[in-house]
Amino acid sequence: MNSLDQKIARETAKLLLSIKAITLSPNKPYRYTSGMLSPIYCDNRLVMSYPKVRDKIIEFYIEILEKRIGLAHIDYISGTATAAVPHATFIAQKINKPLVYVEISKDETKKPTIVGKLKKQTRAIVVEDHLTTGGSAVGNALALRKMGVTAIDCIVTTTYNMKEARKLFKQNGINVCCLTNIDTILEVAVEDGYLRKFQRAVVRGWIDDPENWARKHGFE
Repeated sequence: MNSLDQKIARETAKLLLSIKAITLSPNKPYRYTSGMLSPIYCDNRLVMSYPKVRDKIIEFYIEILEKRIGLAHIDYISGTATAAVPHATFIAQKINKPLVYVEISKDETKKPTIVGKLKKQTRAIVVEDHLTTGGSAVGNALALRKMGVTAIDCIVTTTYNMKEARKLFKQNGINVCCLTNIDTILEVAVEDGYLRKFQRAVVRGWIDDPENWARKHGFE
């Protein structure tokens, strides 16, 4: 994954923590729908309900796209359904680019569906709100490739920077730009009082080994 713009990374982390899009609870971990226990919860969908925060996040997206790729080289914006579609919509509107999104069925026998008009031999930006394993964003990108898009990059608000995600993007030749990542989030969380300094390593331990984290810390 590409290196961060540190100013944007820190400001993004501050904004997301301030609206509780990211919350931390190492002493009483969250239970995900999968059953896994985690000391961190991220719901960047909340951004769309805070206009000032939303405007800044979209501004950061566009700034990074301009620096890393150049807006003139972008033909389409593709939102990863459903959480990132609002982000993608605001970006596409601001930079006056066509918007599409990909519907991927849970039934693996069904092909992904592109919603919107898409031309071949074009460049698309896949927008994702958050990366854990990266499966949804990569699924979006691969569906676009099958439709004839020849160049694809991904931009995401937050990432846990997990090995699985890094490996998946590398295997599929997809470049990723992030507004912020887990290390910056934890750094800012400690500085701003959302997390105590000694708890930082506890949360980081989940990123490194999510499957065994709960057992190691006596929650299972």
